[in-house]
Amino acid sequence: MGAALLSCCAVWALVSAAGRAARPEGTLLALLAVTAGYACGRIAGSLLPVAAATTGALAGAVLTVAPEQAASTGGVTVDAARLTLATGAACCAAWAAGPGPLRRALWLLAGALAALALAAGCAAGFVAACGVLLCSLAAGRVRHRLPALAGLALVAALAVGSTWAVAANALPRGLSTSLEGQLTEHRVRLWHDAATITAEHPLRGAGPDLFGEVSPASLQSAEPHGTPYSAPMQQAAEQGLPGAALLAAAFGWTLYALWRSPRATAVALTAAAALTGLAVQAAVGNALSSPQITAGAGLLAGLATARRPGAPTEPG
Repeated sequence: MGAALLSCCAVWALVSAAGRAARPEGTLLALLAVTAGYACGRIAGSLLPVAAATTGALAGAVLTVAPEQAASTGGVTVDAARLTLATGAACCAAWAAGPGPLRRALWLLAGALAALALAAGCAAGFVAACGVLLCSLAAGRVRHRLPALAGLALVAALAVGSTWAVAANALPRGLSTSLEGQLTEHRVRLWHDAATITAEHPLRGAGPDLFGEVSPASLQSAEPHGTPYSAPMQQAAEQGLPGAALLAAAFGWTLYALWRSPRATAVALTAAAALTGLAVQAAVGNALSSPQITAGAGLLAGLATARRPGAPTEPG
């Protein structure tokens, strides 16, 4: 099911680009990254679940503090997303390690990653990492994962719905003004353009990677932006409503895979919390603009759904 869904995403990117000077390469690269990450996560999680998850967490920290990464595109948003996934990986490793000193050390690593987000100036990353850590600690007491996964899906839906409400001017004026102050006026104007483009081209959108060329707010900016700082809105504007639906279906399938995962409920819910945090960040920023992030999301999902040889299946 997952392979078919990702194939549909790739095919629709090509369909929406057909007959236009569009550039679907970015979408195809993101799909390749998430697929490769997921495959590596399934393999590594089956063989060395603790070591693989710990390595992923440490890699996220190293990439965040590396000098060349600080100067790369994406900035604070990508750092926040990277540390959110790294915290989720550290928490998954802690639950997989079993009781003992190693588990305590991995909990400390998760806390250190949250502190690193704060030290790096990523307030959103700090909040998301703390949220993942708290959700992971609470997941140890959860017996049935389906209600928790449904709650996380609702959180992601509310984040995306709020973004569309701001873009469509559907919120009360006082609340809308307050949000514009937090989001910046320019970002809200980009969202308005994305909503307008979606309404004008609901089926195929304007074409992959063409938002910056058709958005008046982007063209009038001193530094033109190729995205509206929202993955769902970019998908809808560039690939139409079917493209946005496929993006939502991919997230829904990930939660479904975590529901049916043979791993412990605490591991599955921890990964779901981290991926939900990433989805919220992607709804209001460029969290998915880097292949590192899409590959990291696939890796975490693969680690949390890997089946260990001879291990009993834990139903959701």
